[in-house]
Amino acid sequence: MVNTLTPLITAGLETALNRVLYRDRSLKAARQRLAGKVLTLRLSELSHPLVLVFSEQQLDVLSDWQDSSDCTVITHLRSLSKLRDRQQLTALIRSGELEVEGDLQVVQQFSALIDLAELDPAEYLSPWIGDVAAFGLSQFARKAFGFAQLELTRRQTHVAEVLTEEWRMAPAALELAWFAEEVDSIDRELEALQTRLAQLEAK
Repeated sequence: MVNTLTPLITAGLETALNRVLYRDRSLKAARQRLAGKVLTLRLSELSHPLVLVFSEQQLDVLSDWQDSSDCTVITHLRSLSKLRDRQQLTALIRSGELEVEGDLQVVQQFSALIDLAELDPAEYLSPWIGDVAAFGLSQFARKAFGFAQLELTRRQTHVAEVLTEEWRMAPAALELAWFAEEVDSIDRELEALQTRLAQLEAK
Protein backbone atom coordinates (compact mmCIF):
# COMPACT_ATOMS: atom_id res chain seq x y z
CA MET A 1 0.00 0.00 0.00
CA VAL A 2 2.86 2.37 0.89
CA ASN A 3 4.61 1.59 -2.42
CA THR A 4 1.41 2.50 -4.29
CA LEU A 5 1.09 5.79 -2.42
CA THR A 6 4.74 6.82 -2.87
CA PRO A 7 4.30 8.24 -6.45
CA LEU A 8 1.25 10.20 -5.24
CA ILE A 9 3.17 11.61 -2.27
CA THR A 10 6.17 12.64 -4.40
CA ALA A 11 3.96 14.15 -7.14
CA GLY A 12 1.84 16.08 -4.64
CA LEU A 13 4.88 17.36 -2.74
CA GLU A 14 6.62 18.35 -5.98
CA THR A 15 3.61 20.34 -7.18
CA ALA A 16 3.15 22.08 -3.83
CA LEU A 17 6.83 22.97 -3.37
CA ASN A 18 7.21 24.25 -6.93
CA ARG A 19 4.13 26.42 -6.51
CA VAL A 20 5.32 27.84 -3.19
CA LEU A 21 9.07 28.15 -3.84
CA TYR A 22 9.41 28.75 -7.58
CA ARG A 23 6.64 31.24 -8.41
CA ASP A 24 7.87 34.10 -6.26
CA ARG A 25 10.62 36.12 -8.02
CA SER A 26 11.85 37.52 -4.70
CA LEU A 27 13.05 34.00 -3.77
CA LYS A 28 15.35 33.72 -6.81
CA ALA A 29 18.58 34.43 -4.89
CA ALA A 30 17.68 31.87 -2.19
CA ARG A 31 16.80 29.29 -4.89
CA GLN A 32 20.09 29.83 -6.74
CA ARG A 33 22.06 28.80 -3.65
CA LEU A 34 20.41 25.38 -3.89
CA ALA A 35 20.61 24.97 -7.69
CA GLY A 36 22.35 21.69 -8.54
CA LYS A 37 22.03 20.37 -4.96
CA VAL A 38 20.33 17.15 -3.88
CA LEU A 39 18.65 16.89 -0.46
CA THR A 40 17.36 13.52 0.76
CA LEU A 41 14.69 13.34 3.46
CA ARG A 42 14.45 10.00 5.27
CA LEU A 43 11.26 9.97 7.32
CA SER A 44 10.64 7.17 9.82
CA GLU A 45 6.98 6.97 8.71
CA LEU A 46 7.87 6.31 5.04
CA SER A 47 9.62 3.25 3.60
CA HIS A 48 11.09 5.28 0.71
CA PRO A 49 13.17 8.47 0.99
CA LEU A 50 12.03 11.77 -0.50
CA VAL A 51 14.81 13.13 -2.71
CA LEU A 52 14.66 16.84 -3.55
CA VAL A 53 16.66 17.70 -6.69
CA PHE A 54 17.03 21.47 -7.07
CA SER A 55 17.60 23.32 -10.34
CA GLU A 56 17.22 27.01 -11.26
CA GLN A 57 13.85 26.41 -12.95
CA GLN A 58 12.18 23.81 -10.76
CA LEU A 59 12.36 21.26 -7.97
CA ASP A 60 12.00 17.53 -8.67
CA VAL A 61 10.84 15.21 -5.88
CA LEU A 62 11.83 11.56 -6.37
CA SER A 63 11.63 8.39 -4.29
CA ASP A 64 14.31 6.51 -6.20
CA TRP A 65 17.71 8.18 -6.61
CA GLN A 66 20.82 6.20 -7.54
CA ASP A 67 23.40 9.02 -7.26
CA SER A 68 24.73 10.43 -4.02
CA SER A 69 23.06 13.27 -2.15
CA ASP A 70 24.73 16.44 -0.97
CA CYS A 71 22.84 16.17 2.31
CA THR A 72 20.62 13.56 3.98
CA VAL A 73 18.20 14.45 6.76
CA ILE A 74 16.81 11.68 8.98
CA THR A 75 13.78 12.70 11.03
CA HIS A 76 10.06 12.21 11.71
CA LEU A 77 7.15 13.62 9.74
CA ARG A 78 6.09 15.83 12.66
CA SER A 79 9.51 17.51 12.72
CA LEU A 80 9.39 18.61 9.06
CA SER A 81 7.23 21.65 9.82
CA LYS A 82 9.91 22.86 12.28
CA LEU A 83 12.40 23.13 9.41
CA ARG A 84 10.67 26.35 8.43
CA ASP A 85 12.13 28.05 11.49
CA ARG A 86 15.85 28.55 10.87
CA GLN A 87 16.37 29.36 14.55
CA GLN A 88 15.18 25.87 15.57
CA LEU A 89 17.51 23.96 13.25
CA THR A 90 20.51 23.79 15.61
CA ALA A 91 18.27 22.87 18.56
CA LEU A 92 16.64 20.07 16.54
CA ILE A 93 20.06 18.62 15.65
CA ARG A 94 21.33 18.86 19.25
CA SER A 95 18.21 17.16 20.62
CA GLY A 96 18.57 14.28 18.15
CA GLU A 97 15.18 15.04 16.58
CA LEU A 98 17.05 15.72 13.34
CA GLU A 99 20.07 13.80 12.04
CA VAL A 100 22.09 15.41 9.27
CA GLU A 101 24.59 13.55 7.10
CA GLY A 102 26.69 15.39 4.53
CA ASP A 103 26.70 19.13 3.82
CA LEU A 104 24.82 20.89 6.64
CA GLN A 105 24.69 24.07 4.55
CA VAL A 106 22.21 22.44 2.14
CA VAL A 107 19.56 21.88 4.82
CA GLN A 108 20.26 25.36 6.23
CA GLN A 109 19.69 26.91 2.79
CA PHE A 110 16.51 24.84 2.29
CA SER A 111 15.26 25.96 5.72
CA ALA A 112 16.02 29.58 4.80
CA LEU A 113 14.15 29.23 1.48
CA ILE A 114 11.05 27.81 3.18
CA ASP A 115 11.27 30.48 5.86
CA LEU A 116 11.29 33.25 3.22
CA ALA A 117 8.37 31.77 1.27
CA GLU A 118 4.96 33.18 2.09
CA LEU A 119 2.67 30.22 2.67
CA ASP A 120 -0.68 31.93 2.20
CA PRO A 121 -3.50 29.45 1.38
CA ALA A 122 -5.68 32.29 0.09
CA GLU A 123 -3.26 32.89 -2.79
CA TYR A 124 -3.74 29.34 -4.04
CA LEU A 125 -7.49 29.14 -3.43
CA SER A 126 -8.45 32.47 -5.05
CA PRO A 127 -8.25 31.28 -8.71
CA TRP A 128 -10.94 28.68 -7.93
CA ILE A 129 -13.26 30.33 -5.43
CA GLY A 130 -12.49 34.06 -5.73
CA ASP A 131 -10.45 36.48 -3.61
CA VAL A 132 -13.05 37.27 -0.94
CA ALA A 133 -14.07 33.65 -0.34
CA ALA A 134 -10.42 32.51 -0.34
CA PHE A 135 -9.47 35.18 2.22
CA GLY A 136 -12.42 34.27 4.44
CA LEU A 137 -11.66 30.55 4.25
CA SER A 138 -7.98 31.17 4.95
CA GLN A 139 -8.78 33.29 8.03
CA PHE A 140 -11.26 30.68 9.27
CA ALA A 141 -8.68 27.89 8.81
CA ARG A 142 -6.04 29.86 10.75
CA LYS A 143 -8.44 30.53 13.62
CA ALA A 144 -9.59 26.90 13.65
CA PHE A 145 -5.98 25.69 13.70
CA GLY A 146 -5.13 28.13 16.51
CA PHE A 147 -8.16 26.99 18.51
CA ALA A 148 -7.25 23.32 17.95
CA GLN A 149 -3.69 23.95 19.22
CA LEU A 150 -5.01 25.80 22.28
CA GLU A 151 -7.55 23.05 23.01
CA LEU A 152 -4.88 20.35 22.67
CA THR A 153 -2.58 22.18 25.10
CA ARG A 154 -5.49 22.65 27.54
CA ARG A 155 -6.42 18.96 27.39
CA GLN A 156 -2.80 17.86 27.89
CA THR A 157 -2.57 20.08 30.99
CA HIS A 158 -5.88 18.71 32.28
CA VAL A 159 -4.78 15.08 31.82
CA ALA A 160 -1.51 15.79 33.64
CA GLU A 161 -3.42 17.37 36.55
CA VAL A 162 -5.89 14.48 36.70
CA LEU A 163 -3.06 11.93 36.79
CA THR A 164 -1.09 13.69 39.53
CA GLU A 165 -3.83 15.30 41.63
CA GLU A 166 -7.01 13.24 41.31
CA TRP A 167 -6.05 9.70 40.35
CA ARG A 168 -2.55 9.85 41.88
CA MET A 169 -1.30 7.59 39.12
CA ALA A 170 1.79 9.69 38.53
CA PRO A 171 3.45 10.75 41.84
CA ALA A 172 4.87 14.23 42.12
CA ALA A 173 8.63 14.83 42.36
CA LEU A 174 8.51 15.49 46.14
CA GLU A 175 6.58 12.27 46.73
CA LEU A 176 9.17 10.29 44.78
CA ALA A 177 11.99 11.88 46.82
CA TRP A 178 10.16 11.09 50.11
CA PHE A 179 9.57 7.49 49.04
CA ALA A 180 13.25 7.02 48.10
CA GLU A 181 14.30 8.43 51.48
CA GLU A 182 11.91 6.09 53.32
CA VAL A 183 13.29 3.08 51.43
CA ASP A 184 16.86 4.09 52.39
CA SER A 185 15.82 4.50 56.02
CA ILE A 186 14.22 1.05 56.14
CA ASP A 187 17.30 -0.40 54.45
CA ARG A 188 19.55 1.12 57.14
CA GLU A 189 17.31 -0.18 59.96
CA LEU A 190 17.35 -3.65 58.40
CA GLU A 191 21.15 -3.64 58.25
CA ALA A 192 21.34 -2.56 61.94
CA LEU A 193 18.93 -5.36 62.91
CA GLN A 194 20.99 -7.95 61.03
CA THR A 195 24.15 -6.74 62.81
CA ARG A 196 22.44 -7.09 66.23
CA LEU A 197 21.16 -10.58 65.38
CA ALA A 198 24.66 -11.60 64.31
CA GLN A 199 26.06 -10.28 67.61
CA LEU A 200 23.44 -12.18 69.65
CA GLU A 201 24.17 -15.41 67.76
CA ALA A 202 27.89 -14.97 68.41
CA LYS A 203 27.24 -14.83 72.20
